[in-house]
Amino acid sequence: MTDNSKIKKVSTHISQNEGLIFEKSSPGKKAYRLAPLDVPEVDEKQALGKIARENLGNLPEVSEIEIIRHFTRLSTWNYAVDHGMYPLGSCTMKYNARVNEVVSRLDGLAGAHPYQPEQISQGSLQVLKTLSEQLVEICGMDAITLQPAAGAHGELTGILLMRAYLESKGNPRKKVLIPDSAHGTNPATAAMAGYEVENLKSNAAGMVDLPSLEAQMNEDVAGLMLTNPSTIGVFEQQIGKIAEILHSKGGLLYMDGANMNALVGKARPGDFGVDVMHLNLHKTFSTPHGGGGPGSGPVAVKKILEPFLPTPVVVEKNGKLALEYNRPRSIGRVRMFYGNFGMHIRALAYIMANGPDGLRLTTEDAVLNANYIRKKLEGVFDLPYSTPSMHEVVFSDKLQAKNGIKTGDIAKRLIDYGFHPYTVSFPMIVHGALMIEPTESESKEELDQFIEAMKAVAEEAETNPELIKNAPYNTRVSRMDETGAARKPILRWKP
Repeated sequence: MTDNSKIKKVSTHISQNEGLIFEKSSPGKKAYRLAPLDVPEVDEKQALGKIARENLGNLPEVSEIEIIRHFTRLSTWNYAVDHGMYPLGSCTMKYNARVNEVVSRLDGLAGAHPYQPEQISQGSLQVLKTLSEQLVEICGMDAITLQPAAGAHGELTGILLMRAYLESKGNPRKKVLIPDSAHGTNPATAAMAGYEVENLKSNAAGMVDLPSLEAQMNEDVAGLMLTNPSTIGVFEQQIGKIAEILHSKGGLLYMDGANMNALVGKARPGDFGVDVMHLNLHKTFSTPHGGGGPGSGPVAVKKILEPFLPTPVVVEKNGKLALEYNRPRSIGRVRMFYGNFGMHIRALAYIMANGPDGLRLTTEDAVLNANYIRKKLEGVFDLPYSTPSMHEVVFSDKLQAKNGIKTGDIAKRLIDYGFHPYTVSFPMIVHGALMIEPTESESKEELDQFIEAMKAVAEEAETNPELIKNAPYNTRVSRMDETGAARKPILRWKP
C-alpha cells in the first residue's frame, strides 16, 4: 500500500477499467435517428456499382450516451498541459494560449485553400510574411523559410542549406562536428545529409571544449551543430570564439534552436555568429506540442545562405504578395505548399499578443522558474554541473542510486503525485539524468507542489525504496514491459 498523506495533487481516474467500445456493442443499437427519405430509395449496388461495400466490417453498435460516456471517461486517462505541469527538459512544454486557437480558426484563414489564386490569398500570405519578419528579427538573422515540418526536419533543411552553400564554393566538405551533449537528431541529420559525424567533447563546465574544437576544425569540416543553451541548460559562454574558430577555417555554425525559449528578447543568435538555425514553433512560440504533430520548424539563415532557401518564398511584386518559385540555386521544396500554415498563425498570434516586452518577460520567467527549482532541490538531488542554469536544470540520481533507485524509478513514482515525469536519462553526458524544464507557464504554487513531490520521492528513496521500485500505483496499469511494447506492440483489437 502507498502512503498518500503527502500527496496533494493527484486524483484517481473516474473509471479505471473502461472496456473497449466493441465490448459495449449490441446488434441494433444506434446513436442517430434519420428523417424519412423524401426522395425515391435507390439500390446501393445499382448506384455505386463495384465500389459498393457488401460488408461494413466489425463496427460497434452503441447508443449516443454510451459513446459520450465512453470517450469522456477515456479522456480522464490523458495527462495534458491543461491539467498540469510538464517538466520535460528540452521539450519546452508550455501552455498553448487560447487566443492562438481562436485566431487560427477564423474563417478566412482556416478555410483558405492552398491552391486558391494568390490574388485572393493576400491575407494568408501576409501572415507568412509578417511571421517571417518577426522571427528574423528575434533571431538576428537575414532570411527564413517556414516550410520545414518540425525541429528535426528543420535541422535537415539547415544542413542541406550549408551543404549547398559549400558546394557552390567548390567543396561540400566531409564532416560535421557534434558535441557529446547534442540532441540525438543532430548526428542523424548530419548522416542523412551525407556527412560523417565527429564527436566534440564537453569540458568540466558542460560547454564546448575550445582546445578540442581548435584541434578538430579543419578544411574537411563543414560546420558545427550546436545547441545553445545546451541540453544541460547552460549557455555557451565562449560562443563568439566558437563561431570565430569555425569561420576562420571556412566552416559554418548551425544552432539547434530547441532551447530558444531561454534567449527570446534577450540575445539573438545571429549577433553571436550563428549562420543557420532552426526554431521549434511548438516549443518557443506556443503552438500545440506532441500527439504526432503538426509541428513546425522554420529555418533562419544569414544572407550568404538566402539564395539556397527552399521554394517557394514569399515576395512582393507590384504592390502584391506572391510566391516565387524561380530560384535556380534553391535546394528545392522540403514540404508541401508552404509548411504547416495553422502553426504559423498560432505562432504569429503568440508573438503579437506578447509584444517585445512580453516576449522578454517570458524568457526571464522561464529562467527564473528553472533556477527556483534548482535552488530548492540542490542537495536533495545531485547537481553534476555547477555552471549557472538557464531555462532548465539537470540533476542526477547519484544520491538515490545508493539505495538502488534510478532516475526512471523516481519518474514513475512522480506520476503518483500527479505530475508528468521529467525527461529521463538525457543528456547522455549526465549518468542517470533528471532533466527538468518548468517553462514560464507555471505559477509558484505549481512549482512548489512539484518541488514538494520531488522531495517526498527523495525521502521515500531513503526510507522505503521498495515503494518506489513498484510505482506507479495510481494509474490503470503499473510497470509495463517497455522493451516488449516497443518491439512487439499490439495495435489492433481482434474479436
